[in-house]
Amino acid sequence: MSDNRQTSASRSGQNRSGRSPTPPVEAPAGAGGLRAWLESEAPKSAFQARCVQLWLGWLKFAANPLGLVGLAIIVALVLMALFAPLLMTHDPLAQNLADRLLPPGEKGHLLGTDGLGRDIWSRIVAGSRITLYIVALVTITAPLFGLVVGTVAGYFGGWVDVVLMRITDIFLAFPKLILALAFVAALGPGIGNAILAIAITSWPPYARIARAETLTVRHADYILASRLQGASAGRIVVAHIMPMCLSSVIVRVTLDMAGIILTAAGLGFLGLGAQPPMPEWGAMISEGRKFLLDQWWVATMPGIAIFIVSLGFNLLGDGLRDALDPKSGQT
Repeated sequence: MSDNRQTSASRSGQNRSGRSPTPPVEAPAGAGGLRAWLESEAPKSAFQARCVQLWLGWLKFAANPLGLVGLAIIVALVLMALFAPLLMTHDPLAQNLADRLLPPGEKGHLLGTDGLGRDIWSRIVAGSRITLYIVALVTITAPLFGLVVGTVAGYFGGWVDVVLMRITDIFLAFPKLILALAFVAALGPGIGNAILAIAITSWPPYARIARAETLTVRHADYILASRLQGASAGRIVVAHIMPMCLSSVIVRVTLDMAGIILTAAGLGFLGLGAQPPMPEWGAMISEGRKFLLDQWWVATMPGIAIFIVSLGFNLLGDGLRDALDPKSGQT
């Protein structure tokens, strides 16, 4: 009697849902089981498929030692910015003319002092926050705007494509630093205006990449199927085309970070970026250039910081390009 009730209950539950319930897929316990779950050739859920894809991408990235070096540099930069108050040995804005131009290691100053007696190590650590602030804001604005412009131009084509791409060509016709200088000169000096100028001059390459990717998939079968099902153009662009362009845009972002840092440092060097007494690395080089022959460390130390961070972003970009390129695993 009870067996019949259980059978009828299971059948009624199966009929109400229209299909038999699928048990949730959980990752096996233990490191070995988790690795087997991540390397499964037949994922049993969308979540597992995404995890497998991320794991395979990480394995390809980890096979590049230079990419790992770049990742380590960027992680160290982020940790330095997060724990800056703990890493700074002195107040980065405090002036002490009695200790001006001290060499590295003198009186507890790890990297020496500048012309106003400020600790260079503390100013470099504090400047890492400004560098990440600039990188983060430019990364949020420029690639997103370029992605929208490129996908819209590539999907609609016609006069929309012509107008948007001619505007893009106008921005690409000028060197980035020169155009940024023009915008900052018009807007006025300051770190906010410098970030805005860098973002305005950085979006055209992303638009070109997104347009090229869109042209290759806009007539694909799944795009035509979505259109036949009644999906609007905006939904197709946002839900189907933009995700296809993300890998190329991400790689380009990491490769462009070094140029963004150098542009921000160049604006600071010319006095159009961060204003004194902010410890921005380009402004620090500008302040130390008059001591370059005798007190070399004043300008050299922030220059080394810019070099290391730029190198880290370049190495990270190369590693991501190899990991996200679907053709990299083919011979």
